[in-house]
Amino acid sequence: MYRFFEQLSSRIAAPFMGERSRNSKVWQCRCGQSLFSPNTQCLACLAMLGYQPQHSRLSSLQPGPQPDTWRLDAEPEAGIFRRCGNLDSPAACNWLLPADDHEVLCSACRLNHTIPDLTILENHQRWRKVETAKRRLVAQLISLGLQVIPKTVDEAGGLAFDFIGVDLEGKPPTTGHANGLITLDIKEADDAHREQVRVQMHEPYRTLLGHFRHEVGHYYWDRLIAGSQWLEPFRTLFGDERASYADALERHYQQGPPLDWQTCCVSEYATMHPWEDWAETWAHYLHMMDAVDTALGFGMSAREMDLDYQPFPPSTLYDPEHPGGAAFLSFVNAWIELAGMLNELSRSMGQPDFYPFVLPPAVIAKLHFIHLVIQQEGGRADEVVQDL
Repeated sequence: MYRFFEQLSSRIAAPFMGERSRNSKVWQCRCGQSLFSPNTQCLACLAMLGYQPQHSRLSSLQPGPQPDTWRLDAEPEAGIFRRCGNLDSPAACNWLLPADDHEVLCSACRLNHTIPDLTILENHQRWRKVETAKRRLVAQLISLGLQVIPKTVDEAGGLAFDFIGVDLEGKPPTTGHANGLITLDIKEADDAHREQVRVQMHEPYRTLLGHFRHEVGHYYWDRLIAGSQWLEPFRTLFGDERASYADALERHYQQGPPLDWQTCCVSEYATMHPWEDWAETWAHYLHMMDAVDTALGFGMSAREMDLDYQPFPPSTLYDPEHPGGAAFLSFVNAWIELAGMLNELSRSMGQPDFYPFVLPPAVIAKLHFIHLVIQQEGGRADEVVQDL
């Protein structure tokens, strides 16, 4: 069920030989039409569609035994389901939940603590964009075997989202994470506003999904690193998180990053504090996993191209002796090749680079550390392919 990296590694080794049931981002309707994750209805045959998160599958649906219940065409034996109560809201959620679940909303929508003020007309489209990005995040977390627990179930250790605008005094909210609550300024869903902020902040990249992946990294630091056996290794690799965050924030915005930041960090912002280095690197790990998985789902591979990239050797890993090291390096090197190809495609359209970042060896070690933490959390540390 959660053997995501095992499947991904196999597909990197033989990208055109995967079985039809392989994990991917492309599915087929019963009529043969290709389906994509946000779809709620097939455009060809008009079949109803639903996403079943525990099986990472979007499927056309057949009516179930009771009104408003459904079976998956792709996997009828999977059970009986209902569609999320947010299907007909501006969120347009296409997720499913078990028919006997007492909840109205799916596992992704249950994470919402505050939704935007829908009396503001612009917030309808903004919320749809935000939910589309959030569902992709949550689907990926589930695929990786990470626990996604709403605060309504576990107030202290759960996850929740606030999508809010300006307060009564006209002050906009600050995007961030605090004790499992991720807050997002709903105006981030406006492309023009987000681009303006990106330029002001001198960022090479700013997206809704990127926000979520970064902020959820803070949440999983609290869950997976704090107080665990990983804490001291984290401090050795990323730095001591006990350093004053307020002082680090002031220093970063007054002095900027160190001149040599590109040798040790994935972004300028990652240099501010060990927590931000972790969150930025975590976000890039999720970017890379999702993009490689999607590319392989479409049969894309840069293996046959003559790209003059020197592959990273085992010595760059956090644990060079780890038995899954070869599989992880194959993944990283596949990503480097793919990013080079996609950057050129973006340039051919006059667009900014698809992936405007450089990964130095120090970042590869940090990515490997995050990989091992996630593998252990998902209980799949021994499932990676050893002989790519």
